[in-house]
Amino acid sequence: MGRRSRARRLQQQQQRLGSAEDGSEGGGKRNEAGWEGGYPEIVKENKLFEHYYQELKIVPEGEWDQFMEALREPLPATLRITGYKSHAKEILHCLKNKYFKELEDLEVDGQKVEVPQPLSWYPEELAWHTNLSRKILRKSPQLEKFHQFLVSETESGNISRQEAVSMIPPLLLNAQPHHKILDMCAAPGSKTTQLIEMLHADMSVPFPEGFVIANDVDNKRCYLLVHQAKRLSSPCIMVVNHDASCIPRLQMDVNGRKEVLFYDRILCDVPCSGDGTMRKNIDVWRKWSTLNSLQLHGLQLRIATRGAEQLVEGGRMVYSTCSLNPIEDEAVIASLLEKSEGALELADVSSELPGLKWMPGLTQWKVMTKDGQWFAVWDDVPHGRHTQIRPTMFPPKDPASLQAMHLERCLRILPHHQNTGGFFVAVLVKKASMPWNKRPPKPQGEPADRRGPAQPSATDPTAGSASDPSEAAGKPDAGIHDAETVERAESLENNGNKRDGVCGPPPSKKMKLFGFKEDPFVFIPEDDPLFPPIQKFYALDPSFPKTNLLTRTTEGKRRQLYMVSKELRNVLLNNSERMKVINTGIKVWCRNNSGEEFDCAFRLAQEGIYTLYPFINSRIITVSIEDVKILLTQENPFFRKLSSETYNQAKDMAKGSVVLKYEPDPTKPDALQCPIVLCGWRGKASIRTFVPKNERLHYLRMMGLEVPAEKKKEGAAAATEGAAGPGAPGLEAGAEQEAEPPAGPDAATVTDLAGDTAKATMGSDPAGDPAKVTMGSDPASDTAKATVGSDPAGDPAEVAMESDLASDTAKATVGSDPAGDPAEVAMESDLASDTAKATVGSDPAGDPAEVAMESDPAEAGLPR
Repeated sequence: MGRRSRARRLQQQQQRLGSAEDGSEGGGKRNEAGWEGGYPEIVKENKLFEHYYQELKIVPEGEWDQFMEALREPLPATLRITGYKSHAKEILHCLKNKYFKELEDLEVDGQKVEVPQPLSWYPEELAWHTNLSRKILRKSPQLEKFHQFLVSETESGNISRQEAVSMIPPLLLNAQPHHKILDMCAAPGSKTTQLIEMLHADMSVPFPEGFVIANDVDNKRCYLLVHQAKRLSSPCIMVVNHDASCIPRLQMDVNGRKEVLFYDRILCDVPCSGDGTMRKNIDVWRKWSTLNSLQLHGLQLRIATRGAEQLVEGGRMVYSTCSLNPIEDEAVIASLLEKSEGALELADVSSELPGLKWMPGLTQWKVMTKDGQWFAVWDDVPHGRHTQIRPTMFPPKDPASLQAMHLERCLRILPHHQNTGGFFVAVLVKKASMPWNKRPPKPQGEPADRRGPAQPSATDPTAGSASDPSEAAGKPDAGIHDAETVERAESLENNGNKRDGVCGPPPSKKMKLFGFKEDPFVFIPEDDPLFPPIQKFYALDPSFPKTNLLTRTTEGKRRQLYMVSKELRNVLLNNSERMKVINTGIKVWCRNNSGEEFDCAFRLAQEGIYTLYPFINSRIITVSIEDVKILLTQENPFFRKLSSETYNQAKDMAKGSVVLKYEPDPTKPDALQCPIVLCGWRGKASIRTFVPKNERLHYLRMMGLEVPAEKKKEGAAAATEGAAGPGAPGLEAGAEQEAEPPAGPDAATVTDLAGDTAKATMGSDPAGDPAKVTMGSDPASDTAKATVGSDPAGDPAEVAMESDLASDTAKATVGSDPAGDPAEVAMESDLASDTAKATVGSDPAGDPAEVAMESDPAEAGLPR
């Protein structure tokens, strides 16, 4: 035991003794100063910070006291409703008319709870903020329902808890469904999810033309990013692992020739000192120094420069930081504009977010060392300081050049204006190629192809080619240019840019890959015998893009099938030597161990059902709202429990995977008004659903059924309300074996899902999977549960270690996320061995392990 641990235990014992002597209670309780008693409270004072920003005049005259007072107050909690999903309006209706109304006139520990209010500048009331802290949400019995709602809906991807100001950059990016988007520093992924929402603005289009490539330099944080992105179930997202300052150029196949990919939109949310997050990250008060900004300035400029190089002409790039320091903000923008020689310009976005209060960017600033010494111009900096202070940190000397930059178009968000964190945003538009990327004259006698054929990026079994002939159709994209020309231009870059270390191209060395080795991305060839049974069983439409299907293994039985968009397939096939892909695609089919006896070896996966559904013409059962309630609250309900319309559709259908579709009735405005598509299994005499727990809870809440927070000892008797029938929602599908048709009314018993005692079920489920033992708990409980064996899909058994979303502790830790919460790691089991193991890379079935992180760095209050 370490010295600090011994001292802490001794201190706790003394506190308990003292409490026993004086008769007081709670001698070992946590106090406001820290985890345990005795930690000194951080003083929210920093004289150097105040001196620095008062001298720079970033705060309007007369508002300094309000500014400092706001920084010392806790940051309000904010949440964002996922905008692109068809259920967004129903969630908003549920929040406003149920949960928010319950908060009216509510007091917790003597503090009046403020009813959440919408952010005035966020469209369609899809973002809200409140003064409820995590501590109050976790501990207050009055808020337990609201708390569980937030936890469940966040896990389902219907709500994101994200700091208000971090929502601004994606909105100003103005992404459209056809745009190719690069998120350069994406982890943990809150802004990335906003971009995915924008791609899927039209839910009737399963495969938008555009895509998002989300990058992060930290391999572990990439898995946090995967977890965030997977909640939205999009086939148009790819997560890659690179240093953003030298992220490689990618190529695509256009009309049979390699072209360089340029992006329509780039989000450049760079690492920063984070002094705008002091309201959440109070440690900044103690550690703040100008040295952090001086050290980060060069990296920020290199990242922004690389982003500008990869932006298409006419495209838009948003540069943002959660810092108020002009060294990280205006200085980076000014230097980038100066080097661009007119190729970039600042866009005027003052009217794009009505209701947002902001301050214009600075046009003059000075540089201060960590010991308080000021320099107004580069010429004043002594030679000994040149390694720490660089010329790009100062405003341009020429007044005309400075005025032409329009630095006042930058946006600085101050905390006291709208009760937010501090933030900086600049929107850049590319007018022409960067000076060092302009096409040089082609040297005489130079071979047309100096570099030889490009290597493919992913494994394509079709004749070993790097591209697919079907991709060659169509006209060249505006964001794609000749690969050889652009790379030659970079190689002939001027010496000045090389010397300053900012605008030089990435070194021409073989890319070194760090972190975990990922499973390959193997596209299924067009003549693969695996696909025809699937196509026949589900009567897939001829337009179904089967060449976009992929697996994550090159040998052995393929257990999962994933799907990506046509454009991402093109990227994967042409960039194997250029990028490290962490994850892409959504799971659409899972293999049944004995699926051959059901005419199809693969069942549908809920994760990809909204992508697949438009192409499926068979195995569809239309259900009523009452049927949905029964299907989600009972395991394997017999046909006789469902409506006659549902029974008539299912009775003549062969056993196997089915689609359960609910269509809202416009004549019943009080009923659920959003469509629901569920994956199910048609058994011998019953139907079950394959829907994750949190997703079940989501649908039931939308139908007005509240899940109890406490365990019900009465089991089925306590949960039989209305059309829901016996049982309560929540336990994951596949816990029990399908029952045979009853010989009499009381011959069979359907186990209640709300039962709080652990149960073991032996035998095989309808999909023919091995028996499994489920050690469960009440579905509304936050306790972890372990499942040994295989689920009906033949997926690896999973040991789920669940942590309350608002909790600061996780059960399994592989590192900490920027919010200070330990990262959560899903522990998966190999199908062959059934032994649980902690996975950080990819499991044997090809699914990368997911590491959960709940908030954006700006929301969390820590620098990127």
